[in-house]
Amino acid sequence: MKKYFITGLVILLPLAVTIAIVVFIVNFLTKPFFGIVSSFLQDFGIFNRGFFFLSHEQVVLYASKILILLCLFLFTLLLGMIARWFFFKALLTLSDKVLHRIPLVNKVYKTTQEIIKTLFVTDKSSFKQVVMVPFPKGGSFVMGLVSRESPEICSKEAGGELFSVLIPTTPNPTTGFLLMYKKEDMIFLDLKPEQAIKYIVSCGVITPEHEHKIANQET
Repeated sequence: MKKYFITGLVILLPLAVTIAIVVFIVNFLTKPFFGIVSSFLQDFGIFNRGFFFLSHEQVVLYASKILILLCLFLFTLLLGMIARWFFFKALLTLSDKVLHRIPLVNKVYKTTQEIIKTLFVTDKSSFKQVVMVPFPKGGSFVMGLVSRESPEICSKEAGGELFSVLIPTTPNPTTGFLLMYKKEDMIFLDLKPEQAIKYIVSCGVITPEHEHKIANQET
């Protein structure tokens, strides 16, 4: 009985987590526009009846979300096409200058812009190297991802070059600690970032060796 329950749990948990994440993303994207779209559908009498086992309210709810997602997709696609035109590039440059001059807004805008450029444009090697570092004290270790070199002022004050290392938390890797280490204090591992993340998210249950055994069993 225990083995059957664990097998069912292994099948259901990834599916449940995937559905929860998808629902969260859909709600996050559609919530700002839901009131306008649902009012539009109700005012014009669109979907004014139930459908199979769905009530009128549920039909309006799902139809509104689907319509919003479709509009967002088309808008994003159109925005990407227009972005290749010279005029729009000039407009972006102008808006960029304006946003850089607005107090408070410029701080958030600059920081977000720098993060996006660093992750997706300028430095393709960020978070590609997996290391093992002492944390929270010597004698105990955690896995981390090297982001890049630490600020020069930090390295200068520490008397040697420092590297910024992201230490994800378990089982939620979207939060963590940003620590700075000297190169001699880091143990470089021959692992892919995906393998390290799987190890962290699974609370140490899924190891690279475990993945290799599963792959051999499937073949």
